[in-house]
Amino acid sequence: MNRTLTRAAVALPLGLLLGCSPALNWRTVPLPEAAITITLPCKPDQATRMVELAGTPVELAMTGCDADGATLAVSHAALADPSQAGAALTHWRAAVLANLGPGAVSAATDTQYAPPGVLPLPQSVRTVVQGQRADGSAVSVQGVWFARAVGPQVRLYHAVVYTPKPRAEVAEPFFSGLAFQ
Repeated sequence: MNRTLTRAAVALPLGLLLGCSPALNWRTVPLPEAAITITLPCKPDQATRMVELAGTPVELAMTGCDADGATLAVSHAALADPSQAGAALTHWRAAVLANLGPGAVSAATDTQYAPPGVLPLPQSVRTVVQGQRADGSAVSVQGVWFARAVGPQVRLYHAVVYTPKPRAEVAEPFFSGLAFQ
């Protein structure tokens, strides 16, 4: 697995997200370059980095924050070859799960993620998993991976919530706040 994506999948959510208020102060955040609007409970930080997804270098942009013990982030990238969307989503999901410890892949529970406007790919999933952070502490991860046609290109997306234990009161407003433009 590509180490660049593996490091980015963990480092960006942890390194980006300093300075947010601990209160759940939900706000709408437009991401016009990604043709999506997201809802976050804190003031977001943003970063971009070049990574490799399924053998293709892409510019990965991330917007996210920390609030009330939760880390929330949305990442997105344009894909030059639309036929690689499924493989890229699989690679991305595997990189995230690999960073959650050796048992995370087998413990992950997937359900199809198919809101209107998402490409109907089998790799478009919502995943729930318990894992470990790099420091060994427990982490609950709820994430979605999906692709959309935006004009002549395909964009890949990953939205994720990291919490010490599952918190539906944080995850549900976050995921339901994803609105396509």
